Amino acid sequence: MKKVKALVWGFVILIHTLSIVDLSLAQQTNLPSQSRRPNILLILTDDQAVDTIAAWGTWGNDSSVIQTPHLDRLVGRGVSFTRAYNMGSYSPAVCICSRAMLIAGKSLWETERQQQNKFQSLQQARRLWPQRMKDAGYETWMSGKWHFPVPPEQLFDHVRNVRPGMPETVDAAYYRPTADPSVQWSPWDSALGGYWQGGKHWSEVLADDAQDFLQEAATRDKPFFMYLAFNAPHDPRQSPQSFVDRYPIEEIPVPQNFLPTNPDYRSMGLGSADRQGLRDEVLAPFPRTEVAVRLHRQEYYALVSHLDFQIGQIMTALESSGKADETIVIFTSDHGLAVGRHGLMGKQNMYEHSLRVPFVIAGPGIPHGQTIATPIYLQDAMATALELAGADTTDIDFRSVLPLLGHQRQQQYERIHAMYMRQSQRAVIEGDWKLIEYPSSGRVQLFHLAEDPLEQHDRSADPTCTSIRIRLQSAAAQWGPPER
Repeated sequence: MKKVKALVWGFVILIHTLSIVDLSLAQQTNLPSQSRRPNILLILTDDQAVDTIAAWGTWGNDSSVIQTPHLDRLVGRGVSFTRAYNMGSYSPAVCICSRAMLIAGKSLWETERQQQNKFQSLQQARRLWPQRMKDAGYETWMSGKWHFPVPPEQLFDHVRNVRPGMPETVDAAYYRPTADPSVQWSPWDSALGGYWQGGKHWSEVLADDAQDFLQEAATRDKPFFMYLAFNAPHDPRQSPQSFVDRYPIEEIPVPQNFLPTNPDYRSMGLGSADRQGLRDEVLAPFPRTEVAVRLHRQEYYALVSHLDFQIGQIMTALESSGKADETIVIFTSDHGLAVGRHGLMGKQNMYEHSLRVPFVIAGPGIPHGQTIATPIYLQDAMATALELAGADTTDIDFRSVLPLLGHQRQQQYERIHAMYMRQSQRAVIEGDWKLIEYPSSGRVQLFHLAEDPLEQHDRSADPTCTSIRIRLQSAAAQWGPPER
C-alpha cells in the first residue's frame, strides 16, 4: 500500500495501571443519580501549560509567580489530575487534532481518518459529543473557539461568537524583542487587532456569553451542557495593561530548562534553528535569549491571569443562577506550551511542558482539594461528561475519570495511551520513565520524570537503562501511525 507523506508531529504512549472501583458511581463519590443528572459546564482554554495554576504549587517556574485566584478556588473545591496529556497530533496545528479527538471521542489515528470526510459519518450517526448530550435530554450551548469542520450550529441548540483557531495577528508580533525601533508592539494596543478585534477582548466576550447562557439556563427545566472555549492564552499575547503590570519583567524567572537552541530542532520537524521554522517558533528570535523569554513569559502570564479573571466571572454567574449545586465543572486545555523551555516556544514537541495540561473537575459529589497523579488524557473529559449524563458511550475511545475518584474494592488493569506527532516525534511513558524518539535522525532521549521532571538529564546511553529503553522503543513502534 502506498504510504501517505509523513506530516510533522507525533504521539506519546502512556503505559500505566489505573485503579477502578466496581461499585456504582453514586456509592463511590456521592455523585447525582440518573434521576437528577447534573449540568455539565466545560471550560476549555488554548495553549495553557500545566504549571499555570498557582494552587498546584511549583513545577518548574510558573507556579511560583503566576496569579490565578479563581482557578485556585476551583482547585480547592474539586479534584485535580496533574498528569493530563494530549494524545498528540497529525498536524502542526496541534489544537485542531486535540479538539477533534475531544468532540469525536476517537483516538488520534481514527480521528485523522474521520477528518478526511469532515466527520460526516460520525455526525450522521449522532456520535459527536454535543449530539450525544442532546440525545440524552440536555440543552446544549456553545461559545468561543471551535476549530472543527462541522459548523457548531448543526450540533448545539444555542451558539454565539464562534471564533477561529487563533486571532489574526501582525508581523510585529514575531521575532520579538527586536532591535528595530520601527517595530512597535503593545499587548494592550487595540489598534493591533487580534484579541481586540471587534472592540472588546475575546476572553471578556466569552465571559459575557457564558453569563447570558447561565441566566437563560436558570429558567429551564432541562439539564444543560455548556461548551465554553477560550482562545487564550494562545498568542498573540494581548491583554489589558493592568494585567501585564502585575508581572514586572525583572521578576520573571527564566525557566530552569532554558536553552538558547535545541540540538534536535531539525529532527523534530520544526525547521532550522535560525530564522526559519514553524509559526510558533518564530515568535522569538534565534538563538533564544533570557531577555526574549522573560518578555514572552510576562505577556503569557498576563494573558493567563486575564483569562482567570473571566473564569471568576463565569463561576460567579453560575452561583447566581442557582444551578451551582447541580453543575459539574470540567476545566482543561487542549495542550501546553514551551515559551522558552528547551530552546522552544511552541507546542509541537514531546516535552512535558507541551504535552501536559491542567485538568480539574468540581461540583456536587466531587471530593474537595484532592490531587490525582494517575495519567489521563484530556480527551477523557468527553467520556466523563457522557457518563455523568447517562448518555450513549458507544464507540468512545477514551475513558471516564470518575472511577478514579473512588477508593473501594479496586481491581487493576493496564491502559496504554498514545501521543504522537506523526512521523517526526513520538514518546512513550511507563510509570516514571519517558522515552522520546525522533525517527528521522534515530535520536532517542530517556528521562526519569520523578527524579528529573524538567527533562534535563538524558539517560538513553546509561547501560543500566538499556532494557527500559528497548521496551519503550518497541511500544512506540507498535502504536505508531498506520500505513495508508
